[in-house]
Amino acid sequence: MRTPRDVSGTELAGLLGKLGYAVTRQSSSHIRLTRQAQGEHHLTIPRHSSLRVGTLNSMLRDVAEHLEMTKDELVQRLWG
Repeated sequence: MRTPRDVSGTELAGLLGKLGYAVTRQSSSHIRLTRQAQGEHHLTIPRHSSLRVGTLNSMLRDVAEHLEMTKDELVQRLWG
């Protein structure tokens, strides 16, 4: 499945909340998410109105690796 375009940082944080990620810290321009299941995993997301495709891909690959699934499976689960 193709990576979505025009995803905001806030929207991505909300979607990852469905997978067990919770906001642990927030500065003016970044959101820090943490997931405790399967070992602790941290992810920092910029609070931009539209994330760059490369930045989004990198974050999705990181989350997919932690969840032991492919990036395509993760994209399908979040936006499918």
